[in-house]
Amino acid sequence: MANRTALTGNDAVAACMRQINPDVVAAYPITPSTDIVQSFAQFVADGLVKTNLVTVESEHSAMSATIGASQAGARSMTATSSQGLALMWEMLYIAASLRLPIVMPVVNRALSGPINIHCDHSDSMGARDSGWIQIYCENAQEVYDNLLQAVRIAEHPDVLLPVMVCQDGFITSHALENLFTEDDEFVRQWVGEYKPDRYLLDVDKPMTIGALDLQDFYFEHKRSQAEAMRNAPAVIAKVAEEFGAKTGRKYGFFEEYKLDDAEIAIVVLNSTAGTARPAVDALRKDGIKAGFLKPRVFRPFPHEMIAQALKHVKVIAVMDRADGFNGIGGPMFFEIRSSLYDLPKRPVVLNYVYGLGGRDVTTNDIKAVYNDLAQVAKTGKHDTLASYLGVRE
Repeated sequence: MANRTALTGNDAVAACMRQINPDVVAAYPITPSTDIVQSFAQFVADGLVKTNLVTVESEHSAMSATIGASQAGARSMTATSSQGLALMWEMLYIAASLRLPIVMPVVNRALSGPINIHCDHSDSMGARDSGWIQIYCENAQEVYDNLLQAVRIAEHPDVLLPVMVCQDGFITSHALENLFTEDDEFVRQWVGEYKPDRYLLDVDKPMTIGALDLQDFYFEHKRSQAEAMRNAPAVIAKVAEEFGAKTGRKYGFFEEYKLDDAEIAIVVLNSTAGTARPAVDALRKDGIKAGFLKPRVFRPFPHEMIAQALKHVKVIAVMDRADGFNGIGGPMFFEIRSSLYDLPKRPVVLNYVYGLGGRDVTTNDIKAVYNDLAQVAKTGKHDTLASYLGVRE
């Protein structure tokens, strides 16, 4: 039975981790994800979980310890942000390559330099091709629900890949929101007992870990890893369907808001979708057919479904909270524009980089983007593919 409560995004993660009761959590603190493990450590100290909490000397060590625990057959988790994720870099690839079902909450924060502790998506977007599944969350409810689903997705035998569950630093992580949490028994049954088919300490099925893999087999192993990512969409959909049936909270690969008849639309991740809703509502009252699409799953990228959802829109703005530094816009822009390339009639797709380092984005900022799109729809002309929203030029 669901219970209505008020939690921050970080506290929603910690509460969910308590219910999951992982075998091992290895972590090192970094703002703004610190209080996830701080709160979880209190659960450990109070005897509310049986988790072995490993406090290490760096984020690189946190992921290394998590990998070792997972390889030994333990359900393993950690959490991080920004430079912490960057310090894990080499280990992210190893976790994915070893097909380890690690679940890691990531609280999005700008990468240095200059030093900044506030939200943008440069950390997780930089890791988008590391082989991890990536799920993005608008609010604390989605953080809680997606973390529960991530365990089932990661551990499914057709997948066996690590999963990041991302939320916006401070905006979501430290904001108190009402949400529904499930009771402990529901979560215990939902995640089930973790029984890996193969693990390092199983003496009946000996295996080699960390072997040198040169021209003879490396390519095949990478291809197998890619196939696991291709299997993931079916599993993600199945887990979401079961979760919706049990809780009444339904999830897809993305959310569409007033998109069915939209002539202009934006694509936006995480908490900014909450800013976009009132902007769309106001524009609709003025007779402007505006809408938006909010991706939930960024890896694997659901390109065919997104193309179908956006194919009728005349002009689209992809809003990136990370820059591509002279790549032709931000990272999500590449994915959306590429997804629409094979349509018989392609929408005009523009890019807006916004909110870097936690710069506020307001409803009026979103309206300004829609006004730009309306002008392009009217004239068929635009000055540039990529723009910066809210920067002092």
